Amino acid sequence: MSVSPLVSGSSSVARLARTVVTVESPATTANLGAGFDCLALALDLSNTIRVEALDGPGPLELTVDGEGEGSLDASGSDRCTQALRLGLRELGHDPDGVHFRISMHNHIPLSRGLGSSASATVAGLLAADALAGGGLTPQRLLTLACQAEGHADNASAALLGGFVVVSHAAGDAQAVRIEPPDRLLAALFIPDRPLSTFAMRAALPLQVPFRDAVHNVGAASLAVAAFASGRLDLLTAATDDRLHEPYRAVVYPELPLLVAAARQAGAFGACMSGAGSSVIAFADRPELAQVVAAAMSAGAAAAGLPGRSLVVRPRGRGAFTLD
Repeated sequence: MSVSPLVSGSSSVARLARTVVTVESPATTANLGAGFDCLALALDLSNTIRVEALDGPGPLELTVDGEGEGSLDASGSDRCTQALRLGLRELGHDPDGVHFRISMHNHIPLSRGLGSSASATVAGLLAADALAGGGLTPQRLLTLACQAEGHADNASAALLGGFVVVSHAAGDAQAVRIEPPDRLLAALFIPDRPLSTFAMRAALPLQVPFRDAVHNVGAASLAVAAFASGRLDLLTAATDDRLHEPYRAVVYPELPLLVAAARQAGAFGACMSGAGSSVIAFADRPELAQVVAAAMSAGAAAAGLPGRSLVVRPRGRGAFTLD
């Protein structure tokens, strides 16, 4: 367990409705193949974050165990703390006048395409809302999450749970939630190798062939149809991307091998999770999900890519306060 001091300021908790809150926030997988920046799914893997507002002088503490222990920035620049302060300012409170003790129990790997930054951002905003006694609407929470974190797909899935379709067509991000099919399972391969979202964005071209854009419109539409109708067989075509994965495979050459291994093992589609490095594949039975996970692990081992496999369910519930 690591304990890191945060920068302190003048202490005042008198105006806060609460002084302690605990938030659980889920992992997410974005894109789902062809739905680049507009589709995401919450997963049953989560971080739990406890925030305490302290009165009186003295340094604050950031305590982290699990994923990110020893590696999260000790200055208070982590996503959760930034979002906490942003949310309090939005609600008329001065975070510089409050000392915070933050404890993170993290199960979501960092920089692996599983929405760790969005989960932390959403947790910080919900903590701020609870400490202040409420006032942030779901739409305002989403807008603030996008402002703080920048990825509306992951943020929407973390906030709302389930499968989400996201659009910026009307200005602010708009999200529509669909309940995932009960029998859906996700097999993950999580490499030991982190990948930077910035670097993976930099690998993308400024223009793509028209035929590839048309292909992805159809495939992303199939993904929505698959989740809305429960037709999991549609996910095979829905996860066939031509806009980002072929270009990111230049940076991540093992990606096509892992996707192929999952599909050959019988998965209902497979793709990069977010900007990677995790790969996600879908199944409708626990035994099939385990077979698919093992196939990806074997493919990764053959390619010299260390990591671990995991089978999780989609999560219907978004982030919420525990106390």
